[in-house]
Amino acid sequence: MARIHLTEQNEVTGAEKVRYDELAGRNAVTNMKKGLLNDAATYDAYMGWYTSWNRLVEVIGEKDAVLYAHAISTTNSCQLCSLFFISDVKGLGLDPHNLVYDDREQVLVSLAQSIVKNPTDVSDEIFEKLHKYFSDKEIVVIVGFAGQMIATNNFNSVLKIDVDQRLLPILHEFKPATWRDAIK
Repeated sequence: MARIHLTEQNEVTGAEKVRYDELAGRNAVTNMKKGLLNDAATYDAYMGWYTSWNRLVEVIGEKDAVLYAHAISTTNSCQLCSLFFISDVKGLGLDPHNLVYDDREQVLVSLAQSIVKNPTDVSDEIFEKLHKYFSDKEIVVIVGFAGQMIATNNFNSVLKIDVDQRLLPILHEFKPATWRDAIK
């Protein structure tokens, strides 16, 4: 159960109502957005994720963007985001629990895991490999998206945002990350 009230369309007024109505018109209301719509400014800040996501897809392609976001969310143990990306990985025709990566995908996954686990100690080796595939400008997009994804993970995890109805059938597929167990 979420730690905050997840707003409904008939409960909001002002700027929150404008945003909610727009989402509802596109059938794009999720539990996370219901949480964010407690405050329009916070909602607006988090919706920057979509700008970052769209640019990431331009730079690395949809498949690699999904694999990268999946790696960030599962490493960060965000149940809600992990389930969204498990669903997206399946939508690509892949098994999210038996992924095999090519060299480019592997460096993106290694970067994702390293950023989540210790952003102050991402190895030079990872960056040497990144530079084989991406320009500095593209690396900024990739790392910038990681920050957006981690912020989203943290919002959902800290506030225990409820899993959306469409993800309930795959709820059993979420396995919390265990790497933090050793640092407790």
